[in-house]
Order: sequence, then C-alpha cells, then structure tokens
Amino acid sequence: MAELFIKQAAEYAKTRPSYPKQLFDFIASKTPSHDLVWDAGTGSGQAAVSLAGIYKTVIATDTSSTQLDHAPRLPNVHYGRTPPVIPTADLPHLIAGESTVDLVTVGQALHWFDLPSFYKQAQWVLKKPNGVIAAWCYCTPEIDPAVDPVFDSFYRFDSAPYWDPQRKLVDDRYRGVDFPFEAVAGADNTGPFKFVTEQGMDLDGFFTYLRSWSAYQTAKERGVELLGDAVMEKFRRAWNDDGGENQVKVVKFPVYLRIGKVGIAPPVNL
Repeated sequence: MAELFIKQAAEYAKTRPSYPKQLFDFIASKTPSHDLVWDAGTGSGQAAVSLAGIYKTVIATDTSSTQLDHAPRLPNVHYGRTPPVIPTADLPHLIAGESTVDLVTVGQALHWFDLPSFYKQAQWVLKKPNGVIAAWCYCTPEIDPAVDPVFDSFYRFDSAPYWDPQRKLVDDRYRGVDFPFEAVAGADNTGPFKFVTEQGMDLDGFFTYLRSWSAYQTAKERGVELLGDAVMEKFRRAWNDDGGENQVKVVKFPVYLRIGKVGIAPPVNL
C-alpha cells in the first residue's frame, strides 16, 4: 500500500481534504477520557492534527516514511514508521501498552489493512470496556452540475481499470467492511454515519488532487496518462461553464464513519 503513495506524497499532503470538525467532535464525545490516541495509517497527518487539539497525546503511524515527512509537526503528536503488520513484541514500544489507549483512528486507510491482525492489536491497546475505534473514508467529490458528469465519467470509466480491488470498500462507504465492535453510547449500530467536508479548489488544485490518486500513479507506471490533453480540456470547459477562468469552487467530499467500542471482550492473544 505504501508504495502506491510514495511518488505523489507531496500532492497527497497538499490537496487531500481535511476532515470536518463535526467528525472529531462526534468521535471525541464517545471516549470517556481524552488522553491517548493511536492514529493508524496517518499518511501525512490530516487526522492527527485535528486529534491533537482534543487529546493529550497522539501516536501517528504509517508504513510510508515519505508520507510522514510531509506531516505537520506538533508537540503532542509523535510520528513513527511501522511495518505493515507490527510484530507483537514491538507493539508496546511502537504504539502503547495493553489497555492504555482511549481511541484508535483510521482515516481513509482501513481498506488497505490486514484487518484480523490490526483488530487484534487495536483490541489489545484499547482501554476496556469503553475504548473506541473509529474508521472513516471519504468518497468521490461533488462539485456542481457542470463538472460532476465529467468527473463521474473520468472516475467510473477512465480510472476504473487502475484502482486496487480494495477501493470497492470505499465506493461501498465501508458498509461491507468487517467491523467486530459494539455500538457506542447513543447509537444502535456501528454505522456508517455520514459527514461532509468541504474544500475550496481551483482547477489546477483539482488536477493535483486527481494526480494524488493511487489509480493515477498505477496508470502512469503502466504508460497511461489519465489526464491527457483531451480529458483536461473537458474538465476546463465544465469548470469554466459559468464564465469564470480557473475559479475556486467548493468541492464537497462525503465522509462515512464506522465507530464502535471494544466492550468486555475475552483476553486478546497476540
């Protein structure tokens, strides 16, 4: 997974959407204490920065050192590179001790994980019974009636052959993801719960966002330029449909959250 994002790490950090405050407020309201978070698959720290404003300490890990190099530095955020599956003996050293973590978060990365191994480790570090795990994804953006059909065609047809199979879990809003946790207080299921994040982008910024896709990188490695002249011209005509030239538009990303608590589970044998 990490290899897919190394070559476009700068584009990823620059253009990937931040997550809405409402998302973090909702998650934080479900954790009884706000001491320690493990943000797994932190990428370039989009979620870690927001979590740092709520929790005392954030352990933010990723398999890509290149991604971590682009993450903002904050005094209560501790970044670390980990292997795709953390050896059991290293878990207390790299993450935290048993039953010490209030919250485990995964933003836009759960579909890349070895879920059985990750869930065992999350259950081990989370406090019992109310430690919370929250994982979310954002789906394809919504812009306006002129641009949306062009983007939809680009996503569903042009880029489709180059997406990893796990991308289908995102398209399904994480509804099909195995999520063996109990509903948090005030909820009768583990989601997905919908939020929306908005980001202002001009067309050049939107192209940079598209180039941050793993599918774009995969296509490029196979000798295919997804953003060829004809495709870019279609986007330009649609983007400037109302008379503006490379104007900033509000790009909306639907965000879907799965959230649960560890509960009173039998001891986890790692």
